Amino acid sequence: MARPVRTIAGVVALTVLGTFAVLDAADTAQGSDARAAMTVVAPASAGGGWDLVAREMQQSMRSDGIVGSVQVTNVPGAAGTIGLSQLARRAGQANTLMVTGTVMVGGIGLNDPSTTLQDVTPIARLAEDFEVFAVPADSPWQTLEDFVEDWQEDPSIPVGGGSAGGIDHLVAGQLAQEVGVDPAELRYTPHAGGGELTLSLLSTASGTVPIGISGYNDFRDLIDGGRLRALAVVAPEPLEGVDVPTMDDLGYGGVDLVNWRGVVAPPGISDDEQAELAAIVEETTRTGSWDEAVARNRWERSWAGPDEFEEFLVSEQDRIDALLEELQLS
Repeated sequence: MARPVRTIAGVVALTVLGTFAVLDAADTAQGSDARAAMTVVAPASAGGGWDLVAREMQQSMRSDGIVGSVQVTNVPGAAGTIGLSQLARRAGQANTLMVTGTVMVGGIGLNDPSTTLQDVTPIARLAEDFEVFAVPADSPWQTLEDFVEDWQEDPSIPVGGGSAGGIDHLVAGQLAQEVGVDPAELRYTPHAGGGELTLSLLSTASGTVPIGISGYNDFRDLIDGGRLRALAVVAPEPLEGVDVPTMDDLGYGGVDLVNWRGVVAPPGISDDEQAELAAIVEETTRTGSWDEAVARNRWERSWAGPDEFEEFLVSEQDRIDALLEELQLS
């Protein structure tokens, strides 16, 4: 028997409240010395791209002795905007970082929340991550062109990805526009994270999706293990060690969104505290552990410090807002 919606909502509410309580308790215990103890918030479920960045940072900070104690906390929901709102309420807490990126910018543009990235403190942009289209290994679509031909005939084919308005959704809209499918007819099915999406792709149950879009690392193990097949990557150049065509290779150069990764801090911290957090993050990205993470996850470095990152966030929000409107997704 299906669980009543009211019960599920109650469980979710209790889970989120419990997570916030843990964060507040951690802050009390840690004090304000970011090098002694740090909380890194991944504003999504465990197992997705933001969680991966947070845990790679945690490992690099710990193993190289940059921060004494580092904990990662997940606050999922609404393309990261729930985590963003929670971060904004933690004004002055200079021992906290939150991972952000293109998905959150899209979520802000789509959902128009009361809190935006201009309400928190920019720290740094770290790297770029790349999207991939994937299908189950037994899918009849051997190539992206196979899918496109069927999609053009039947735009109601569901396409799975992360949060509505996020980069997966935008990439689906860009491809629709490239191949002559009306973006307004796009049947996009959002998921809470890469883990939930892969379960849907691998299931034969009613309501699951036959094709998904996510960060390469969300699908990597299943692609390597032969359970998923990658049809295309959204990257300016082929990914090293990955024998999958790029969108440019396939003639779809207009599908070009890159999923950047960055970190922000709560509002209300001092300039010195902002500079210290930026120094910690920069030191982290210079470690051997981080070098290994970049290579392993096939990221591309794209460092920007606080001032440059702040300017980038404004221009990126304008760009994504315009794209959402152009694709009729806002």
